[in-house]
Amino acid sequence: NSSDFSPSFFILASIPGLEAAHFWMAILLCSLYILAVTGNCMVLFIVKMEPSLHAPMYFFLCMLAVIDLALSTATVPRILSFYWFNTKEISFSACLVQMFLIHTLSAIESTVLLAMAVDRYVAICHPLRHAAILTNAVTVKIGLVAMARGVIFFLPLPLLLLPLPFCSSRVLSHSFCLHQDVMNLACSNTTPSMVYGLTAILLVMGLDAVLICLSYILILKAVLRLASWKERLKVFSTCIAHIFVVLAFYVPLIGLSVVHRFGKDLAPLVHITMGNIYILVPAVLNPIIYGVRTKEIQRRILNLLHIYNN
Repeated sequence: NSSDFSPSFFILASIPGLEAAHFWMAILLCSLYILAVTGNCMVLFIVKMEPSLHAPMYFFLCMLAVIDLALSTATVPRILSFYWFNTKEISFSACLVQMFLIHTLSAIESTVLLAMAVDRYVAICHPLRHAAILTNAVTVKIGLVAMARGVIFFLPLPLLLLPLPFCSSRVLSHSFCLHQDVMNLACSNTTPSMVYGLTAILLVMGLDAVLICLSYILILKAVLRLASWKERLKVFSTCIAHIFVVLAFYVPLIGLSVVHRFGKDLAPLVHITMGNIYILVPAVLNPIIYGVRTKEIQRRILNLLHIYNN
C-alpha cells in the first residue's frame, strides 16, 4: 500500500522469533539501567560532598553523569515497557521528542568530552596557567555553550520530519526513535532532512572527534619532551580515564552509524543490540572508568562503604 499519511504512532522493533525472551532481555536492560543510575548518582554525590573535587575536571565529569542519566532515562523505561508489557506503539509526537532528546544529549556529551580533552591539554602543556584559564566560571559557561550547541544543531531534525508524509509501514528498526530510522519511513523526498542530519553530525560529533585527536597529538608531543619514561607515563596516565570514556562514546556511535548506513540487510538483532549499546554502554562505563582511575573518587567510595558497613 503506497498511500501517504501522517502517522499517529510508530511501532517499536522486536526481534523475530525471540519474543519469548523479552522478559529476560528486559531484566538485563533493567539491571544495566540501575547500574548506570547508581553509578552516575554516586559520582554526583561524591563530587558534591568532597571539596577537593570542586575543580573543572570533576565538574565536567558531573556534566557527563547528568547527560548519561537523562539519555538513559529518556529511552530505557520506554524500552522496558515494550519488553515487559508489549506496548509496541509510540505516538508520533513522543517519538519526535525522544529523537530530539537522544540526538541533542549525544551532541552535548560530545562537546563535554571535547572540553575535557582541552582541560587535559591545558593541565599538561600549560600547567601554570591551568587554574587561570579553566576557572569554575569558565566551566559553567562551557556547559551552557554545550547545551545551546546541542539544541541549536538538533532541534531542526524533528521539525524537518513534521511535514513529511509517511508510508503505510510504521515499524522502526530500534526500540526507540532515531532520526535516520524515522526518516526512512517517509514517502516523500527526504534529501533536505538527510543532508541536514549528516551536516549536523559532522559539524558536532565529527568536528569534536577531530579536535579531541588534535588535543592528544599536542599532549603526546609535550609528554615525549619529558626526560624519563617514568615521568612520561605518570603524566600521560592522567589522560587514560578520559581516553576510555571517549572510546565508550564514539565506538558505539560509529558502530550504530555503520549499521544504519550499510546494514540494511542485517538481522534485526544486530540493529537492536547496537542501539541498546549506544544508549547504555557509556552511561554504565563512565562512572566505573573514573571510579577505577581516580584515586580521590576511590577513596571517597571506600569511606562511604566503610561507614555503611559500620
